[in-house]
Amino acid sequence: MKTLPKEGVKQVLIVGGGTAGWLTACFLAKQLGTGADAGAVRVTLVESKDIGIIGVGEGTFPSIRGTLATIGIDEARFIRECTGTFKQGIRFNHWVREPGAAGADHYFHPFSLPSQRPGGPELLPYWLQGAAGPGVAFAAAATMQKRVADAARAPKRPGDADFAGPLNYAYHFDAGKFAALLCTHAQALGVQHVQATVERVALDEDGAIGAIHTTEAGVLTADLYIDCTGFRAALIGEALGSRFRNINDVLFVDRALAMQVPYDRPDAPIPSYTIATAHEAGWTWDIGLHQRRGIGYVYSSRHTDDTRAEQVLRGYIGKAAEGLTPRQLKLNVGYREQHWVKNCVAVGLSGGFLEPLESSGIGLIETAAYLVSYLFPHDGDFAPVAKVYNQMMSARYERIVDFVKLHYCLTQRKDHAFWTDNTDPASIPDSLRDKLAMWRQRAPHRMDFVVDYEMYPPSSWQYVLYGMEYATGLYANARTLPRMEEARQEFAMIGQMSQRALADLPDHRAMVEHLLQRGERKIA
Repeated sequence: MKTLPKEGVKQVLIVGGGTAGWLTACFLAKQLGTGADAGAVRVTLVESKDIGIIGVGEGTFPSIRGTLATIGIDEARFIRECTGTFKQGIRFNHWVREPGAAGADHYFHPFSLPSQRPGGPELLPYWLQGAAGPGVAFAAAATMQKRVADAARAPKRPGDADFAGPLNYAYHFDAGKFAALLCTHAQALGVQHVQATVERVALDEDGAIGAIHTTEAGVLTADLYIDCTGFRAALIGEALGSRFRNINDVLFVDRALAMQVPYDRPDAPIPSYTIATAHEAGWTWDIGLHQRRGIGYVYSSRHTDDTRAEQVLRGYIGKAAEGLTPRQLKLNVGYREQHWVKNCVAVGLSGGFLEPLESSGIGLIETAAYLVSYLFPHDGDFAPVAKVYNQMMSARYERIVDFVKLHYCLTQRKDHAFWTDNTDPASIPDSLRDKLAMWRQRAPHRMDFVVDYEMYPPSSWQYVLYGMEYATGLYANARTLPRMEEARQEFAMIGQMSQRALADLPDHRAMVEHLLQRGERKIA
C-alpha cells in the first residue's frame, strides 16, 4: 500500500448511515476531536437519501448506557426522541418444552448479576445443591430483578442519576428514531454529512480503497474508509473481497416478519423486558415502546414457508394485527472472515449479522466503533491495527454464536423438526460442546471466559444454562461447599429485599413518562 502523507490519517469517510454509521461517527468525533482541534481527524459520512432505515424496534444490552454517556447523549433525551423504554432482561416462553407440557413454561434472563454480599459465598453452587429451596429458578433466587420486572416496575427511580439505578438495565427503542438522533448529534460534534448515492468503489494500485464515486457529490477520498453499507458490504465485500462465513448450519433462522402494533389503551402496562416466545419454526420478539409494541417472528425458511410464518405471527398478536401488513426481512446470518482489510474497516451489518435473540446487533456496533476509535491508526500503519481488530471481532462473533446456540441446543421440545434439528450434535460448535461437557460436573465459572472477547458475562450464561434446565452434577461435600447455611440466609435476604424493591421502585410506564416530561422541560 502506498505511504500516507507524514501527517498520517486525517480524513475518515464513513460510507452508509443508520445506527452503525452514525454511532461510529459519534465515537470518532468524541474520541478523536473534529474541526480545528489540534490533532483532529475530519470525519465525513456519505449516505443516499433514498435508502430508508429498517425501524422495526430494537433491544439493547446494558453496555448501551456507557456508550450513550461516552458520546454525550443524556438519558431523558434518548428516551424522548427514540420513544425508548427500559429493558431489564428477556423472558423466554416455551423454549424448554412445548406449550401445555408439564413443567415451567418460561425462564428469565435478568441483566443484574447474582447478588453476593462482600465476602459472601458464590451462590450458584449452593443453588444447585438446593439452598434456595425446591423449585426456585436461579434467576429468581439470585437476584430480585425477575420479581421487579414481573411486577412491571422500572429498574430505577426518578431521583437516580442518568444511566444509574438499583438494577442493571438496557433499553428498547425505535431504531429509525435512534439513527436520526445519532445523525443530529454527530453533526453537532462536527461530523460532515454528504447525501449522495455511491456508484462504485475504486481501488488504487495497491488494492486498497482509492476513492468513492458518487452520483451527486462526485469523487470522495479519505485515508480510512468505514463500510456501513449493510448486508451489501459494498467496500469490504464487493470491492475488497473479504469472504462471508455463513453459519446457517448452526443458527437456522434466516427470515423475519415484523409489525408495529398499537396498544389497546394509552395507559397499557409496558413490560420492562423483551418477550421471546418459541414457535414451531422460530420465535417471536415482543418489545414494548412508549406508544406501541414492536413484534416480529424470526423463523427458518428450511422449516416453514412465508405464508405459514405470517399465520403464526398473526396468531400470536391476535385481533390487534387486523389491517396491519408485516414487513419481511431476509437475514444473512454469519460474519466476514476479515473485518479490516487494508484501509477499510467494516462496522455493523457489513461485517456480520447474528440473529436478534440476545440483542447482539447494537452491541457489536458498539464494540466495533469503540475499537476503531481506540485502535485508530494515526500514523497510517494499518497492518498491526487490522490484525488486532480482526482477531477481536472474530473472537467476539464466535462466542456470541455459542451463546445464542445455547438457547436452542438444550431444548426438550420434540414437537417440530426445527427444535429437534437444533439439538443435533452436528449443529453445535465444538467450542460449545466442550463447555457443556465441563459443565456437566461443575457450574460455569468466570475462568471459562476471556473477558475481552465476551459480550455476555458469565452470569448470562448461567441464567440461560439453568433456565434451560441443564443438569449439572456437583460432587459436593462439606469441604467443597462449607457455607450452606450462609447461602440459605442470603437467598432469604434476596427475597426480602425484593419485596422492599417492589415498594420503592416506580411503575415502568410512570418512570418513562417522568423522563419524557423532564426532557420536554429541558427543551423549553
